Amino acid sequence: MLCLLFPTACWRALMVSLLIAASALPGAALAQSAQEKLLTQVRQWVGKTQNTSPSQVDLAPLDARVQIQACAQALQMDLPFASRETVRVRCTEPPWQLYMRLQTPTTSNAGQFEVTQTGSREAVTRKTVVTRHLTQRGTLLDASMLEEVSLPAQGIDPQAVASIQDLLYGELVRDVPAGQVLRSSDIRRAVLVKQGQSALMSVGQNSGFQITVRVDALQDGRLGEQIRLKNPDSGRLLTGTVTGPNAVRGL
Repeated sequence: MLCLLFPTACWRALMVSLLIAASALPGAALAQSAQEKLLTQVRQWVGKTQNTSPSQVDLAPLDARVQIQACAQALQMDLPFASRETVRVRCTEPPWQLYMRLQTPTTSNAGQFEVTQTGSREAVTRKTVVTRHLTQRGTLLDASMLEEVSLPAQGIDPQAVASIQDLLYGELVRDVPAGQVLRSSDIRRAVLVKQGQSALMSVGQNSGFQITVRVDALQDGRLGEQIRLKNPDSGRLLTGTVTGPNAVRGL
């Protein structure tokens, strides 16, 4: 009826609406494209590192609140925790990082969420990890410092860590009060082998035998990193992968 009475004004309003809708489409398409590109690259990286097909890599759904920014540089990925079930994705331009969880038959969303009865209502809870006491920055975490609890899923930070296993060989990047939910961003991989100190290198695990020799570390190393080493007896330079505190596996 208004368009019949005021055709010019109605036409102008329609054009403005179409222009606004058109201007919003590229941004939405870009966001979707950035997320699809991210998922594809993560699957390819996991497939390569785990010697499997990218199509077999199952990723937990991203939180709806997470907005993916297009990265101007190549994405950097690693496995920051001992369980190797969480992939950290980093971008340098613009700077951001994101933690993505791999789903396997033993690690799926079903294991992270529970449904319990509260009166006549069902309450969804999520398993997460909290500190037992005040833990200071730089502390190397172990299971005795932590506790797995179930909390209401609503309101929990998307980066909340779901398992103590994810935190082994990790260290805190900030002071954390007692009872605080730990997030992926609170943790980094600890230096397990320090430059100038000795470590035990195991060789031959896949050949039916195993020998262990003491070597000197020529650089710091975190879990899963390859570092340069030296045999103090022969002076030979070696390369090994860090597997634990002062422990490496020969290549």
